Amino acid sequence: MLGAYLPGDRTVDLRGVPDPAPGFGQVVLEMRASTICGSDLRAIYREHLGEGPEAYQGVIGGHEPSGQVVETGSGVTRLRVGDRVVVYHISGCGQCDECRRGYQISCASPARAAYGWQRDGGHADFLLAEERDLLCLPEELTFLDGACVACGFGTAYEALCRIEVSGRDRLLVTGLGPVGLAAGMLAKSMGASTVVGTDPSPDRRRLALEMGAVDSAVAGSDEELGNLLGDGAETSVDCSGSGAGQLTALRHTRRWGRAALVGEGGTLSVDVSEVIIHRQLTISGSWVSSTWRMAELLDRLARWRLHPERVVTHRFALTDADAAYEVADTGIGGKIGIVWPDAPRGRTR
Repeated sequence: MLGAYLPGDRTVDLRGVPDPAPGFGQVVLEMRASTICGSDLRAIYREHLGEGPEAYQGVIGGHEPSGQVVETGSGVTRLRVGDRVVVYHISGCGQCDECRRGYQISCASPARAAYGWQRDGGHADFLLAEERDLLCLPEELTFLDGACVACGFGTAYEALCRIEVSGRDRLLVTGLGPVGLAAGMLAKSMGASTVVGTDPSPDRRRLALEMGAVDSAVAGSDEELGNLLGDGAETSVDCSGSGAGQLTALRHTRRWGRAALVGEGGTLSVDVSEVIIHRQLTISGSWVSSTWRMAELLDRLARWRLHPERVVTHRFALTDADAAYEVADTGIGGKIGIVWPDAPRGRTR
């Protein structure tokens, strides 16, 4: 099979590698969609700055996979050949408190391994996965929908649930990349009365409006947001990963409001008394999602008839993975997807 590796220096290395075979509790997936995440660009593709949970170990890239079961190993009891699944991209130890609560993302065990970071990910024709890491994809959703849920939409949904977005609330989204687009779309389905987005890029603001992810999109000045939100939105979520975006989100959340920070990176400098304490803000740091929350989201998406693949603006074959990463690295457009045809592919082992 073919697999895409990310050796750094903005390079994609396509290699022919043996097809995987399942062990106990494992399944082999025929990949159908594998999208590119901003963290892949930031911590692997550009300079290999990742460490700790983001330490890339020279494996096949791609931590947003969706595919179909083509082989099961011994001990597999829940899934069958032909099942359509989404991969929860962190395989935890299964024994610690975080894993038992479904938040394998926070597993601190040395056994923790993320697909596309410490074990082979979705940028390949086939993927070896643990049965416990797989969530069934409703028939109403496409494989590309599933790949978008595997990280971006799952991350956005977890954050919105943390701050309990509902019809009572206006939502401010800072950063209108793929996660910001997801946050806006989901918030509307959850009943948010108004969604306002900010981003310094006019192209991203225009795209967010065209996709219906936000009701208004501005660069993010105090004057612009004051005109749109008055004394602030009841809820906010920062998806920018920049100190400026994070501060904008906090400063334009109204008194007693709720804010979530999900964008990775950035250094935040804030007058704690003036911005947070005196204004009685509740702030949640939210890192990806849990398996149970992601399963809940898949069910809700089918019910809402909301297709996450709406945020995908460019699609590439695996053989063009280098071009896919080049486009993703420009920051122009929405989500970038690597997709496969529906026809079954033969295996070489």
